[in-house]
Amino acid sequence: MSSPSASPSGKRRKPWSKVVIFVVLAHLAGLATSVEALMSSRTSEGAIAWVVSLNTVPYLAVPTYWIFGRNGLQGHAATRRAEDSELAGAIGDKLTGLRSHRIAPPEEGHPLAGIEPLAKLPLLGGNEVSLLIDGEETFESLFTGIDSAERYLLVQFYIVRDDDMGRAFQQRLIAKAREGVEVYFLYDEIGSYGLPDSYVQALEDAGVNVHRFHATRGPGSRFQLNFRNHRKVMVADGARGWVGGFNIGDEYLEGDPDLGPWRDTHLLLEGPAALALQLVFLEDWHWASEEVLDLPWEPIERYEHDAPVLILPSGPADRFETASLMVQQSIHAARERIWISSPYFVPDEGVQAMLKLAALNGIDVRILIPERPDNPLMHYATYAFLGPLLDAGVEIHRFQEGFMHGKAFLIDDVGAAVTTVNLDNRSFRLNFEVTALVMDSRFASDVEAMFEDDFARSRRMEREDIDEKPLWHRVAARGAYLLAPIL
Repeated sequence: MSSPSASPSGKRRKPWSKVVIFVVLAHLAGLATSVEALMSSRTSEGAIAWVVSLNTVPYLAVPTYWIFGRNGLQGHAATRRAEDSELAGAIGDKLTGLRSHRIAPPEEGHPLAGIEPLAKLPLLGGNEVSLLIDGEETFESLFTGIDSAERYLLVQFYIVRDDDMGRAFQQRLIAKAREGVEVYFLYDEIGSYGLPDSYVQALEDAGVNVHRFHATRGPGSRFQLNFRNHRKVMVADGARGWVGGFNIGDEYLEGDPDLGPWRDTHLLLEGPAALALQLVFLEDWHWASEEVLDLPWEPIERYEHDAPVLILPSGPADRFETASLMVQQSIHAARERIWISSPYFVPDEGVQAMLKLAALNGIDVRILIPERPDNPLMHYATYAFLGPLLDAGVEIHRFQEGFMHGKAFLIDDVGAAVTTVNLDNRSFRLNFEVTALVMDSRFASDVEAMFEDDFARSRRMEREDIDEKPLWHRVAARGAYLLAPIL
């Protein structure tokens, strides 16, 4: 009788043969996947990082790439554009009223000269704009907007929590639905992964129309988790809209136990620009539900303030890297100053180059970022390139009194923006985002005052803050920066 370790032919099987087969197959899978990464990665840095990792540690890198790394929506881009055409065809006759509020194209050299074609939406006049700073002011405005809705309410957030603030938000939506107001609620399946089914069920039982935004739609994207809808949009009756950095959770009002008070920025728009925000919501709702909402598109009241507003949606299905190009054009347009706040600051090389050039040309360039991070990897990655920015004359200010989550920028004294876009690879290339650019000197003055107050509560970094870091910190910074393009 042959022993268990012997084959029928009498030859002893090598115990490591299965291991060899596994290793060979893993490296073949890594090689094949690296070709896909090389052809589809949007940045050279990302392609290099993926190719190296896929061929050195394929056992970890291959499944990670297929879950987090693929530009899966590139494959869906043509389909989504077709869906957008279907959506546009369904409501095309209703857009005439919106186009009637369009302002003539900006003159050459105007900050929006290169941005309006990216938005594929018109620059709209006749708006009233209100800057909302921090939680108390913002949630009061949001809840007042919910309570005052008479016909319909469009609500979209990246994060919705089942905490005190989340339940207060939920109860207001339920109350409006029971009044007969059509309420449409959209949330991101990854950002709100902790939202219990009971929370959603209570909304649906009251008549609220609820959908998750999921980029995993379709068999080719079933395991794709890297694309998120990071937009925070609310529209009441097509006349008032809200956009900015706020999600729905206690920390946005009460602060975070580890990070301190939550510093954030939001924006209330009244006028034709609210309908542009409504278009962004309709596109996302159609993507999530395959439904085209039939909402009233009546002529919108124009306000005497007449602030010009451009709503610019951006996302991974865009033909161009819309968010990055928007930021670069804004920096290029500045003649005196460009001030930017962002909780995550790991911009691509194009934005870094534009910041350096602006500072070297004598432009007042200031970046406001948190002192205390909620993402250690992004925190370390930031240190990898701050030195050259400081050398070029860019001022880096680190907010001291809590967590800086506001996303805004100021261009000279002619305009400013409130956005959902962070200055990092995820917002530039992986997230669905939206920006409201307001080309109005009065609004710019409000944003300037906000920045001045934030700078007063910040410390300005010096070159020594980089040079005096220990070796382990510098190594961690470089390693985190290498990973940034694939996050």
